[in-house]
Amino acid sequence: MRTFRKFVAVFIAALMWGVINPDKLAAQQKLSSPDGRLVLQIEPNKALSFSVTYDGKPAFSADPAGLELLQGQLFPAKGTKPKIVTGSGITETTPVVPVKFSHSIHPYNRMELRYGSNFAVEFRVYNDGVAYRFHTSVRKPLKIRKEDFSLDFPEGTGVHFPRENSLYSHYERLYQHVAADSIPAGEFCSLPVLFTAPGKLRVLFTEAGLSDYPNAFLEKAEQVRFRAKFPEVVLATSPKNGTSDRTEVIDETAGFIAYSEGTRSFPWRLFVVTDDDRKLAENDLVNGLSDDCRLEETAWIRPGKVAWDWYNSNNLTGVNFRTGINTDTYKYYIDFASYYGLEYVILDEGWSESTTNVLKTRPEIDLPELISYGKSKNVGIILWLLWHPLNGNEEKILSTYREWGVKGIKVDFMQRADQGMVNSYEKIAQVAAENHLLVDFHGSFKPAGLSGRYPNVLTYEGVAGNENNKWSDFASPGHNVTLPFIRMVAGPMDYTPGAMRNAQKADFCISFDHPESLGTRSHQVAMYVVYESPLQMLCDLPSLYRREPQVPGFISQIPVTWDETCVLEAEVGEYIVTARRKGDTWYLGAMTGWNPRKFSIGLNFLGEGKHKATIFRDGPNADKNAEDYLIETKPVVSGDHLILELAPGGGWAAIFTPEK
Repeated sequence: MRTFRKFVAVFIAALMWGVINPDKLAAQQKLSSPDGRLVLQIEPNKALSFSVTYDGKPAFSADPAGLELLQGQLFPAKGTKPKIVTGSGITETTPVVPVKFSHSIHPYNRMELRYGSNFAVEFRVYNDGVAYRFHTSVRKPLKIRKEDFSLDFPEGTGVHFPRENSLYSHYERLYQHVAADSIPAGEFCSLPVLFTAPGKLRVLFTEAGLSDYPNAFLEKAEQVRFRAKFPEVVLATSPKNGTSDRTEVIDETAGFIAYSEGTRSFPWRLFVVTDDDRKLAENDLVNGLSDDCRLEETAWIRPGKVAWDWYNSNNLTGVNFRTGINTDTYKYYIDFASYYGLEYVILDEGWSESTTNVLKTRPEIDLPELISYGKSKNVGIILWLLWHPLNGNEEKILSTYREWGVKGIKVDFMQRADQGMVNSYEKIAQVAAENHLLVDFHGSFKPAGLSGRYPNVLTYEGVAGNENNKWSDFASPGHNVTLPFIRMVAGPMDYTPGAMRNAQKADFCISFDHPESLGTRSHQVAMYVVYESPLQMLCDLPSLYRREPQVPGFISQIPVTWDETCVLEAEVGEYIVTARRKGDTWYLGAMTGWNPRKFSIGLNFLGEGKHKATIFRDGPNADKNAEDYLIETKPVVSGDHLILELAPGGGWAAIFTPEK
């Protein structure tokens, strides 16, 4: 059905396309969004320059854009006049694993610049974004020395800048909010990155449809100009300090960024443009611009929640066995998961004989017993492993895991974003799918479309999440309410919420084995509605959850995939209020930074009839004791208003169940 719809959309668009002869080409060509608010102005005779305005306000410009081969050949060639083809179309998605929407339709207007028979640039202008990509059509493979583009922003533009020290990165950065012109030349960042032009016009830059090509970075040039930066093809590496099993040194690169088939489409360069922070957080164009699913059968893909061990160091209490990485401890996790209906338990680092031998368990772990025990309680086992032993041994390792009865893998410490690593992600996803294994990429770059092709890839880290509580104060409430507007626009994120030890700023203490989170208990609970991850962790100790069973009891009722998403209130870095629907049940999550907030939220999103609202909110003393919360129920109907009061670093969550 989806293929037929796409055929119809393409056929209709083809009927509407017009062709402009290059001899009649004006110096500038304009392409507007369907609603007319977003306008792309192209100057194809000036090295493919273009600029974007929103409601007449300048957003950014790009100059130039193109590819340069290792031999010096340019695409487009200098002085080449393009033939221009215009039209319109619809991006329609029905994802196998719906992260924001189970079905979405995005109309766009389109312009393609065809430079002879071997190179074209395709532009699309949506109501909420602009995207472009290159197409090449040559017989021989290409060695691409660089992809050239630079971005210019209006004076006074600010940026949430995820500064990187190296292209060898795990993407776990803070989004430092600074003036764009204050960043020293030569500093660079990973994607996604958010710019704010005067008038609070947001421009989020990221990429989609990434395949067989390196990730893009942005480097500061001068004033308010940024230019593209890409890691080169890696030829040789060695372990850091000669012994590391997870961190490497790049010893040799090829002098070019990609070795590519001559006929292909390149990744989308995507700019989400809006003056409404709510629409920014709702945006799912990365998903819409990604390739279609390559799997014929997907019924085995089972999103769900995970009881996780590493964050809490297995420090269980009130048990009659010695806790640690052993069979008894993980049976306790399985019992906990089963009781609350959690789908999975993860065995993180330490389950295998060594981090390099991931086909043999340590003596204290009886993995067949745990898998069998979990199966009897409808709880699957996910195994953590390093990327290094998996790389090149995907078939043997992953087929063995399937034979064992494992349900998924958490792959860690990739930390590279070059073409070879992008292809490694794809190989892991493909072989995992062949063996009916779910994938969580940790120590990873951001999502950029792989989950569309392989929906068994459920989540990525690439975020400074709760694990940072073990050694820093990075995961502050302000950081937490920045993520939905930047990192989460790229795709699902494995932040690992659910901390049970919570502290206000003055009370926070760093402890590796007994970590605390910054902000309130309700702040953590609200993450299960606000944050998107189809493989969502409960990071803390089962024994802590069992002391307060109402907490996991509430969390366990919140889905991990969604039919509909509506952001009701939002400001980047300050607060967010999100409503989501699964079936006929609605959920509401609210989070704030360090400033307390009060919202009056209308319930017009609810369907007809009466609903029971089960509310988890900050208690009256949460400003002093971050672990203070209240749970209450009340009848509500569409049209009612609820008052949400959030403490500093606070949160609020509700489940609206229809009453039959």
